[in-house]
Amino acid sequence: MDCLLKHMVDMTGHRDHHMLDLSVSAAVQELAAAARVRVLTLASSGGKQLLRPRAVIGAGGQARLEEPYEGAAGEPLAALPELQACLAARAASAARPGPDGGGILWLPLWIGERADTCLEITHPAPLLDATMHTIAGVVSVYRNFQNLLDYSERDSLTGLLNRKTFDDQLARMLQSTDAPEPSLPDRPERRQPHADQRQWLAVIDVDHFKRVNDRFGHLYGDEVLILIANLLQSSFRAHDRVFRFGGEEFVVLLRSSTLENAWKIIERFRTSVEAHHFPQVGQVTVSVGFVALSASEPPVAILGHADQALYYAKANGRNRACHYEQLVAEGLLQAAASNDTVEFF
Repeated sequence: MDCLLKHMVDMTGHRDHHMLDLSVSAAVQELAAAARVRVLTLASSGGKQLLRPRAVIGAGGQARLEEPYEGAAGEPLAALPELQACLAARAASAARPGPDGGGILWLPLWIGERADTCLEITHPAPLLDATMHTIAGVVSVYRNFQNLLDYSERDSLTGLLNRKTFDDQLARMLQSTDAPEPSLPDRPERRQPHADQRQWLAVIDVDHFKRVNDRFGHLYGDEVLILIANLLQSSFRAHDRVFRFGGEEFVVLLRSSTLENAWKIIERFRTSVEAHHFPQVGQVTVSVGFVALSASEPPVAILGHADQALYYAKANGRNRACHYEQLVAEGLLQAAASNDTVEFF
């Protein structure tokens, strides 16, 4: 009981999804004496259902986060027919028997009729009914606390992550930039899979948004922001992070991508906005400035560089994306120290 209470206190003491994932994986691993516990994201890409590990812990080990990288699309759900059937039936659990009464247990976290997260427990011995009952209680607390965190981290209009959450996510990405992943028995230490893959920050601003509000009213302005948020979520990858800063300002953190692919993803979004018909309003465009993350620069400087590139895009025609480092290399921008003010035009 003391062990259970300790884990519950630890789980509910966090105000961050990543730390919550680590806490629940550690709690379930100890309660089940599991060989491995993983927190999985259930995602779709290219019409395929995928599993992307978010956190993992092995027996006697420490829980750690799994950082996604380009080229690692995820594990196909079709490779786990037991879990696939469980999700199709909206069942509470799925199992794959193993030797000596062990096996793999999957526990999807259902929120209404949707499950975005699943716990995977690999156990070498049978799980007692009392243990299963305790784990089910822990998972229920985990699900409820996830909902509370979602509520506090999301923008109420668009459903995107909010400004407060951005600060934490950027700090975490900067900590992981250029840092090697820990080595595991089945996987040697590695840095990013390709040396030219970086982390990126893009600042996005809706062109002439004030005209939309002045001409059509704030209700239509809000509708434009909601539709742009939807286009952001469909254009960027599942492991990228999209934020609304307030007003017509958005920020995206792109994980582990080459410059070429970062350009492609950003351009895909920009052109999708340009081609979209906004009811009553018609055509709307966006301008984008983006920059590579560097662990040697403070967050305000990185955000300032992206803002400089955005300002250049707006001053030179709008409806375009500009890369800060390229503008500096071509002599179109001067590298300047940033301040705490980020101003959009």
